[in-house]
Amino acid sequence: MVATTEASREMSGLDQALQALRQDMNNARRQSKFYDLFINTTFCVPTLDQKELDEESAVGEGQVLPLIIESEGNDYLMIFDSEERLKAWAAEDVKWVGVPGYVLASTTMPPLHLAMNVGTEYSKQFLPDEIAWLREVVERCNEAVTAQEEPNP
Repeated sequence: MVATTEASREMSGLDQALQALRQDMNNARRQSKFYDLFINTTFCVPTLDQKELDEESAVGEGQVLPLIIESEGNDYLMIFDSEERLKAWAAEDVKWVGVPGYVLASTTMPPLHLAMNVGTEYSKQFLPDEIAWLREVVERCNEAVTAQEEPNP
């Protein structure tokens, strides 16, 4: 039996795009490719176990609370591009939901940060300004799609 490890896992397109972006952070083509892949990737977002919540924090049926980690005075929403990476980081089974990157960009509000693939060489922190920019990109794309779908008079 061969165990799958981070080293043996094939690089995803997102990993490759991040690696290319890191080689030249000012390259517009590399930025575009990475962010396009980000908003079109479905991420595993760890959630809190409702059984462990106190009554004040309880959520309604069908709702989930994402796991937020505080580090150095900042709050981070943890996101992983695979269940394998999530489980390696958590070191145990953890409940999670799949959330598309465009939804993360649209719903993550300051001062929340995103922490992608923590514990791997492909980890990345998204700062509030970067997330706000992504939210604007998603909104412009949604507006363009809506405009195309509206019938001409």
